[in-house]
Amino acid sequence: MATGGTPPEAPGPGTPLAARRSRWIGQQYADITKLREHAARHDRSSARAQQRVARINTRIEKLRHQATLLREKGQRILGEIPEIEQQIKQHERDIAASTNSRQSAGTSGQPHTVGMTSDVTSLHYRIRKLQQKVVDKQQKSRHLELRAAQKTQKTAELKVKVDRYTEVARLEEQEANAYRQRADRLQAASESDVSSHLTATATPPPPTSPSDERPRLP
Repeated sequence: MATGGTPPEAPGPGTPLAARRSRWIGQQYADITKLREHAARHDRSSARAQQRVARINTRIEKLRHQATLLREKGQRILGEIPEIEQQIKQHERDIAASTNSRQSAGTSGQPHTVGMTSDVTSLHYRIRKLQQKVVDKQQKSRHLELRAAQKTQKTAELKVKVDRYTEVARLEEQEANAYRQRADRLQAASESDVSSHLTATATPPPPTSPSDERPRLP
């Protein structure tokens, strides 16, 4: 690629040197277009990397939002446990009250009931169900927290990709600017050469002799 150098001396029109100079100027224009093509290719690569950065950033924000929703849902589930524990305590108090009433009835001379009544066993069953419900909610909350942590980890991995593509876009943009600057400098030099070439190859009008002049009328 001819990117500079000293052009041939300005020759007269129609000479081999003039043809060579014309080809040299044409080669300069070919070099300019090639440089601008390289700049356009690097611009396209930079734009593609920036597009990937934008898409990955959108995905990162989506994952962050989903992780936040999962954590909030897990916290809401954990917030329901104290109410269930209060119900368990209430059932335990009811069991204790029922047991005390039976014991007091047995000491007052009434016939002693063997074993527990259905009311007491029903309360025990409800307590077990509520305890199981507490464990299920804790497990669900931990599962949601795990999913949120996985999404957070995914955002960290995507952030590494964002940094890499951002660097690629920056380097490609630098290359494009370098090619454009070379093309601009070469174009400025070519325009100056073309101007001088046209001036040198311009054919001057043939001089007129005195015999060719028309006689003046008296």
